[in-house]
Amino acid sequence: MLVLAVLTVSYASSLRAYLQQRQHINDLNAQIAETGQDIQQLEREKRRWDDDSYVAQQARQRLNYVFVGEKSYVFLGEDGEPIEPSDTLSETTPGDDRAPTAWWSTTWRSVEAAGHPPSAKDEQKPAGTIEAPSE
Repeated sequence: MLVLAVLTVSYASSLRAYLQQRQHINDLNAQIAETGQDIQQLEREKRRWDDDSYVAQQARQRLNYVFVGEKSYVFLGEDGEPIEPSDTLSETTPGDDRAPTAWWSTTWRSVEAAGHPPSAKDEQKPAGTIEAPSE
């Protein structure tokens, strides 16, 4: 009985070591496969940089380069900082649930307003003007 118990314990410890090694091998194989995918992706990226049109596109996007004869414009936001190309321009503010106004509606309102200018009493004072206190 004692021999059978010793054999069972040694077999169990050997089996446990074998299963741990198999798990470690599986983890390493998964890591190798992931690294192989990363290498393929980097090789594709490297091949893209061999294309002159891709390099020109990246220079325009990342470094704001322009071709000879082109004009570059920088749009500034209300805070005076440049607006990134990925930013969206809209009349709504974050948290505002109103639908944005279509551009043609705004344009038509400006055409109508040009035909009917406001009277002197309806005009608002420009922003930044200070009125003297009345005595």
